[in-house]
Amino acid sequence: MDTKSFSPKILLVKLSSLGDVLHNLPLVWDLRARLPDAQIDWVVEEGYVHLLEPLLTSGNFKSIDHIIPFGLRRWKINLFKLATWKEFFHFKKRLQESSYDIIIETQGLLKSALVCSLAKKSPNAVIAGLANATLYSGYEPLARFFYNQSVQVPIHCHAVDRSRKVMSSALDWPLLERSTTPFFYPANYIQSLTDKSIDGLQKPYVLCFHSTAREAKRWSNENWITLGKELSSREYQLVFPWGSPSEKLISTQLASQIPEAIVPTAFSIEAAFSLIAGAALTVGVDTGLTHLAAVLGKPTVEIYCDSPRWKTEGYWSEHIRNVGDFQAPPNTAEVIKASLELLA
Repeated sequence: MDTKSFSPKILLVKLSSLGDVLHNLPLVWDLRARLPDAQIDWVVEEGYVHLLEPLLTSGNFKSIDHIIPFGLRRWKINLFKLATWKEFFHFKKRLQESSYDIIIETQGLLKSALVCSLAKKSPNAVIAGLANATLYSGYEPLARFFYNQSVQVPIHCHAVDRSRKVMSSALDWPLLERSTTPFFYPANYIQSLTDKSIDGLQKPYVLCFHSTAREAKRWSNENWITLGKELSSREYQLVFPWGSPSEKLISTQLASQIPEAIVPTAFSIEAAFSLIAGAALTVGVDTGLTHLAAVLGKPTVEIYCDSPRWKTEGYWSEHIRNVGDFQAPPNTAEVIKASLELLA
């Protein structure tokens, strides 16, 4: 495909979850750098719209043209309500306002493939998606039937690299290697983030994202306490966020054993940007908010306990340290060393 004089309409389909959406962001910049006049739209679960809003085109800044929210999680709960079907048909109408030349689906799930099928397409549109599963990632083989270009990827493939492989194939481009550093958010946006006020905060703080959806991916409470005491002795306040009552209980237990540690009030994904931006350091397990700190280019220690480091490790910044690996949690000395390197 000759893209030099080509201004296509492109649809990105990456619905969820937090970390997956973040690791798909480089596609926007890869596409915009080579197709400056393209229309780039993105379908995403409504709960993750805030992750994309900083990229919306405005003024002289051109990135994403349209975000199309998808409410599947909420619709499934209210499947038999008339309002649900009205919302669905409104979504379908929005999805069909443009006739897309290229659709890039990097999730490999049936729900994402169905979105591709609903989109309006130009006569020779390319619908590209994954031809195979990658290790430790969800994949539904039936999704392939909704593509006209299925892209084979290595079974050991970083989330960013996997998305880039699908995109490069869809546009018949040479594969973008890691030497082309992935870009996530504009520097001026990151610099504009204001510190989120945290009650009781008196010193530079370290964010500790200890919770994750899968228990095996957690680092032990004893390790967090040891880390917290070490950093507290160096005049940092430890902040233990939470996202559910059970997580809040753990945060409270951890904070109670670390001098001056804080358990903040609940906050939204939108507020997380500012909370992370104001931190001296973020330390977290393999979870979306830890990856948010990494893609913002903030000092981040990513802890891997029961997931492979190669899958999501931050490789694009000298401000990131990746410790541990699949079924090989790091010890406290490793995490303390990585933390102090970034705080130096």
